Amino acid sequence: MRWTVLLLATFLTGCGPGQSPATARFTAGDVDVSIAATADMVKVTFRPTRPGFHIYSLDLPPGGLGIPTRVGVRAGLKATGAPSANKAERQLDLPPLGEKLAVYPDGPVTVSLPVQRTDGTAQIVVSYGACSRSVCLPPVIDRTTTMPLPA
Repeated sequence: MRWTVLLLATFLTGCGPGQSPATARFTAGDVDVSIAATADMVKVTFRPTRPGFHIYSLDLPPGGLGIPTRVGVRAGLKATGAPSANKAERQLDLPPLGEKLAVYPDGPVTVSLPVQRTDGTAQIVVSYGACSRSVCLPPVIDRTTTMPLPA
């Protein structure tokens, strides 16, 4: 009985692991972006809208070909670790340029960033770009989404 009351109280107060994240969505640069944020984790899913397109890797060096994918936070959240992707990067061969580009496989990739809540409203900042073997789309740089965090 005690456990039932404790679980019910946790559920009704919105605390604990069952808490729903704050969410937001937008489309920019031919990529659908979904953001889910809780007091301890931000997850951003990047989904190219065109078949055969890839998202650039988190580990792409700055100043080179393509733009590295970035997920960061401001106002309301503080990063407590490094971002990580749910897919392994691969090298996309670009013969016309004589280059290889670090990308994620076709389709969606989710980047997770461990965070700590510092206020009730968060700003999630993303930068990314998408490409295929023959076309690179204009990058999205420092797109900021402001969202209230769950209590």
